[in-house]
Amino acid sequence: MNNSKEKIQTFLSRYIRNQEVKDDTDIFGGGLVNSLFAMQLITFLEKEFSITIENEDLKLDNFRTINAMVKLIGSKV
Repeated sequence: MNNSKEKIQTFLSRYIRNQEVKDDTDIFGGGLVNSLFAMQLITFLEKEFSITIENEDLKLDNFRTINAMVKLIGSKV
């Protein structure tokens, strides 16, 4: 799990500069990223963790925080 968090944190740090993103930071609600970034994020998660994100997974709550993304990844592997 920690490895997943680190990989997501590294990915996010490329796009979110000058702000620390903690495991429970709402990246969408906080205005740190926009909806266009969501597609980049989904593509990254699918490739990095060899998972398929299905239509039923496309709920913003699954992508708001690092913790939520790690939980989603855990449900897919």
